[in-house]
Amino acid sequence: MLRIAVPNKGSLSGPAAEMLHEAGYQQRRESKELRIVDPENDVEFFYLRPRDIAIYVSSGMLDIGITGRDLLIDSGADAEEILPLGFARSTFRFAAKPGTVGGVEDLKGKTVATSYEGIVSQHLADQGIEAAVVHLDGAVETAIELGVAEAIADVVETGTSLRNAGLEVFGDPIMKSEAVVIRRTGADADEPKVQQFLRRLQGVLVARTYVMMDYDCRVEQLEKAVALTPGLESPTVSPLHNEGWVAVRAMVPAKEAQRIMDDLYAIGARAILTTAIHACRL
Repeated sequence: MLRIAVPNKGSLSGPAAEMLHEAGYQQRRESKELRIVDPENDVEFFYLRPRDIAIYVSSGMLDIGITGRDLLIDSGADAEEILPLGFARSTFRFAAKPGTVGGVEDLKGKTVATSYEGIVSQHLADQGIEAAVVHLDGAVETAIELGVAEAIADVVETGTSLRNAGLEVFGDPIMKSEAVVIRRTGADADEPKVQQFLRRLQGVLVARTYVMMDYDCRVEQLEKAVALTPGLESPTVSPLHNEGWVAVRAMVPAKEAQRIMDDLYAIGARAILTTAIHACRL
């Protein structure tokens, strides 16, 4: 069986389970379950702390895992990213009290508090900045107020938590993170079961990104219509019973669907419909 590590809690857990369910895999019914077997798909899932997943995968005991890019890099584990999943996006940045730190270069000789010691230490080293890095497990915003550090490095989504703590971000983002599928570095990239798993997840990503659009248009307007809906390769065009009309079907980006429908209508297309895509293989 393919052995897969899945986040057991936190912001990665729910979306990961939802994506796996959409990909046709069984998922646990109780949050206390640490392992389930999906015999129909020949897969075994292990529910682990997101921060530990890269370590388990790098050991070779598990074939692949889902975790955050930030957690993968911070772990220093011998594992690599093989597929970004598009959820749990975040930006990792430095922050300090207003007016105390102008830029990353001002961190020289100062102390930075973070839950991601590996990422921060490597980033500072890459910048040639010598600074002390203090590891804290969560709530790093209070480190400055309590005198533990002059600056912090943390995940920033809206910035509300930082503002509430009287802090502001400075410098360029350290990194951008999202959920990713990982494997042990150097593992067989063409292993059939792994490739099948990746194809299923890629199918979910495409299904979430595109919709199927159908419409009728006059033959003389077909080239203009096709230019608006080129599809992934090319649209399907079928003649209608009424002479001079054709039916067109193509995949279009979901976020652009309403604009495309307006443009099609403007050139004379009618009976314009969109339908959700539940699964696909490209």
